[in-house]
Amino acid sequence: MTTLALVLVLTAAVCHASWNFLAKRVHGGAELVWLYSTLSSVLYLPLAVWIFWQADSFSLQQLLFIGGSAVLHLFYFVLLQAGYRHGDLSLVYPTARSMGPLVAMVLAAIALAEYPTLQGAIGAAIIIGGVFALTGGGRRAGGNATTSLLFGLGVGLLIGSYTTWDAYAVAVLAVPPLLMDYGANLGRGILLWPTAIRRRSLIVQHWRNHRTEVIGIAILSPLAYILVLYAMSFTPVAYVAPLREVSVLLAVLAGSLLLNEGHLRFRLSWAAVILVGVVTLATS
Repeated sequence: MTTLALVLVLTAAVCHASWNFLAKRVHGGAELVWLYSTLSSVLYLPLAVWIFWQADSFSLQQLLFIGGSAVLHLFYFVLLQAGYRHGDLSLVYPTARSMGPLVAMVLAAIALAEYPTLQGAIGAAIIIGGVFALTGGGRRAGGNATTSLLFGLGVGLLIGSYTTWDAYAVAVLAVPPLLMDYGANLGRGILLWPTAIRRRSLIVQHWRNHRTEVIGIAILSPLAYILVLYAMSFTPVAYVAPLREVSVLLAVLAGSLLLNEGHLRFRLSWAAVILVGVVTLATS
């Protein structure tokens, strides 16, 4: 794995953990997602227009992949929210976050003929296992364990699918990474428009009380994935997908240190395991 790819993915992980930390401070729901997605579409519009204008032309296949990415990200969001409503968070989240990179690695091998080295595969396995344990995957779930597991597997499948789909678009079709993410943001805004209308009072409240946090999320959320997409344009998915899960590690550590969520010793122990995985993967 090149140094540039490593720096890009780790920087993306910091951005991802940062915007998740800001989102926790706001304590919003789907209306918050609509707000920052719409604001992101506005903030990144000049850059998106400039990139689109600078391109000589866009083929129909490239445009279809941008649209397909938006659809996959929309399905991911809808299923994730349904999983949180009907399932056990302590099982849905770790299952999804650990299954996503695994599915991406399998799909990349099939669609892109990308295969990690043995050392790389071991490093990825350590990271995925560490993330699963760190996010509560080893704890006993409630009576809806089967439902939670199915939702987690479904969300993980969508994570792996949109990761591989987007990797093919930026690496093979040379679609600009920013435009791939911009399409997904637009899609989320359109899907959540009815929710935004119903919860407009909450949106006004978020903007009045947490304007700085919302703007931060609107900037950092797209930036995190744009950096990942750029890394995938010249780095195999099998290396990028597991490594970006470092963002989960940073987020849970921030929760312990800055939000007083506790469990610091437990989280630090698994952080050390994940760090071993990162070093193993990065040096393969």
